[in-house]
Amino acid sequence: MAMPVQRSYDVVIVGGAIYGSSLAWWLSQMPGFGGSVLVVERDTTYQFASTSHTNSCIRQQFSNETNIRISQFGAEFIKNFRDFMGGDPEVPNLTLQSFGYLYLADNAAFAKVLHQSQQIQSALGAQTQHMTRDEIAAAYPFYNLDGIIAGNHSTVDEGYFDGGTMFDWFKRMARRNGVTYLHDEVMGLSLNGAGTRVEGVMLKSGQTIACGTLVNASGPRAVATSRMAGIELPVRPRKRYSYVFAAAEPLEQDLPLTIDPSGVHVRSDGKYYLAGCPPDDDPDVAYDDFAFDHTIWEEKVWPAIATRIPAFERVKVINEWVGHYAYNTFDQNAILGPHTKVGNFLFMNGFSGHGLQQSPAIGRGVAEYITYGAYRTLDLAPFHYARLETGRAFVEKAVI
Repeated sequence: MAMPVQRSYDVVIVGGAIYGSSLAWWLSQMPGFGGSVLVVERDTTYQFASTSHTNSCIRQQFSNETNIRISQFGAEFIKNFRDFMGGDPEVPNLTLQSFGYLYLADNAAFAKVLHQSQQIQSALGAQTQHMTRDEIAAAYPFYNLDGIIAGNHSTVDEGYFDGGTMFDWFKRMARRNGVTYLHDEVMGLSLNGAGTRVEGVMLKSGQTIACGTLVNASGPRAVATSRMAGIELPVRPRKRYSYVFAAAEPLEQDLPLTIDPSGVHVRSDGKYYLAGCPPDDDPDVAYDDFAFDHTIWEEKVWPAIATRIPAFERVKVINEWVGHYAYNTFDQNAILGPHTKVGNFLFMNGFSGHGLQQSPAIGRGVAEYITYGAYRTLDLAPFHYARLETGRAFVEKAVI
């Protein structure tokens, strides 16, 4: 484990995956921020990080205006990635594969929710269309639409992209701009006598680093970090399964990311297809529990996709993995901003599977908050930790 360059940093970020690195990069080039930044990461291979197990998708099909605007900026960021990174020709261009999302409704109540969400999305400039069963059948004749009565679909700024490359360049450019990355583990926090500020970070290597602001970007381990400051947080690791498969009869057109009423989703993935789902029994798990339940494919995923898309009767799984959502058990949305008592303890937690697509906008927003004491682009205050204490949930109807 390396020694940090300094004994004190203006900002210490606990966790160097997509959120720690997005924030580090945004801070490193934020006008008005001249402070020092340390990112402490316990596993620099990121082998088990949620970032490494992502499906790299982005959608504007949310029901809450704030989430929609976050994803609209995410799409802008992806499509203009090199420009955001300063125009350096070494930075690759990212491609947003806009096959879109297609939500399918098999009952009138959910069809109504989809229609209401589509109206909100459309008012904000999204190209979402509310479709009848017949319209879906005409656009995508390969579906078996038995029981389906409506759907929402968009092929503009929705789909998937190379999230791994975005993550890599967040790290590279943050380092290039002077951010220090340290392979170590935060084992404890020291607070002032009143318990209102974090004063220092105690590392596994035995070092203690003083800090001005502490940011919890610990992914599924968020509560382990918050408890070091005496703060309880409703974020737990939950397993999510992904499968890449080849089809004996490939479809003749791209497959949108289809959210089936069964809870299974499936989309095109180059010449292959990618499917995923939560388990029916979805408990909190240990941080190091990545044991794979092989019955989920046979009993849940394959029956659902073969029923919805008869061409997928004959498929072969060529890759599979299980990762962890940093699952917010309170309302399945981000937890941001300062703690109500420990004022320099900031949260970037609980994204519940939305994290990669939201990382550009939320990294920018938290950097603004640290630099200016306020948000200057998107108002992210609805995500603040204080809502947990008041019991006021952030309502989002489109959670996958």
